[in-house]
Formats: sequence, structure tokens, C-alpha cells
Amino acid sequence: MHFIPPPFSISTKNLFLTVLSLFLFITQSRAQAKDPSPINFPTPKNIDHMLFYLQRDPNTNTLIYALNLEKNGSLNADNPIEVYWIRYGEKGQKKDLGYIQRKFAYGIDTKALGGDKYEFRFVSHKKLPFYLQRSADKSYHASVTINNHTIKVSRLFIRIQGGSFWLPNVKYAEIEGTDEATGKPIVERVSVK
Repeated sequence: MHFIPPPFSISTKNLFLTVLSLFLFITQSRAQAKDPSPINFPTPKNIDHMLFYLQRDPNTNTLIYALNLEKNGSLNADNPIEVYWIRYGEKGQKKDLGYIQRKFAYGIDTKALGGDKYEFRFVSHKKLPFYLQRSADKSYHASVTINNHTIKVSRLFIRIQGGSFWLPNVKYAEIEGTDEATGKPIVERVSVK
């Protein structure tokens, strides 16, 4: 004789789906909190025209991505984003990127799309397009779409653990900002391999 299990009731199915969803959410949250940097990073303050900043191991030196404005206040259409260091690990001074940093690591390639909108990509990870665009309030912001969320970017973090100058061991990258649809803070972790 075979045992036939009773059919699930609607409330049992809902309970099962709720528990499964909660388990998946907790697992994803733990994965995102896993392997944080041991460094306590400063938050850049009073930076003129800053769009977002990038921090990474192994030190607190921070890259600033800011609007590149002409003397008359208009956006430089050929090079709309200026990238430079704030050397917190030294004396906190502003410093330009070196050639190798600009061409192979932290620099960006920008393409005008028209209508006060630009696409830009990091030279070290060209797969993911970011966008610089003017909002209804006439201010510019940088955004990216990840996992069906369009994020107004405020900070990027790259977790590096070991490796060499030319081949750092990048564990992950995190994009922090505001979800444009909900207005809520959001952090998305992306693989950069």
C-alpha cells in the first residue's frame, strides 16, 4: 500500500513560500555582509561638484568623480567628469591620477548621448555602463542599473585582497546610492571577474 501525502492547503503553501523567501533574503544579506574591508574609510566632505567617490583596499586614499565645469559654469562636453585622488593616507591633499591609473584602473571613457546625457564606463571594467544626466532640478547625477534597480550612485567600493600591482585580487565591487524608483538607500554587490 502506498502512502499518499495530503494536498497542501493554500495557507500551508503561503507559509512555505514565506519561509523560503525569508531564507533566501537572509542568505543574500549574509553574502553581502561577508568579507568586509578591515579599513575604516573616511567620508569625503565639502567636495565641489562631486558626483560619487570610490574607495578600495588597501588604504584610505579616495577617488573623487566630480563634474568638470568650465569657467562659465557650463559642463565640459568633451570631458564631463573629472577624476582625482584625495590622499587621506598621506596629508589629505588633492592629486591627479597617474597615467597607469587613468588608462588601466580608475579612469573612465565617456560618450555623449545628447540631451545632457552621457554614458561612461570604467577603463578597468567596460562591461557595466553608467550614465551622467541632468535631472529636472538641473543638477547632474550618475546612475547605473543593476538587478533591475536604477541607482543614483554615491559611493563605489572595491574589495581587494592580495594579488599584485598589475593583477590585484578583486573579491567584489559594491555600488551604494539611492534607488531612483523608491528613494530608499540601496547597496548592490557585483562581480568584476
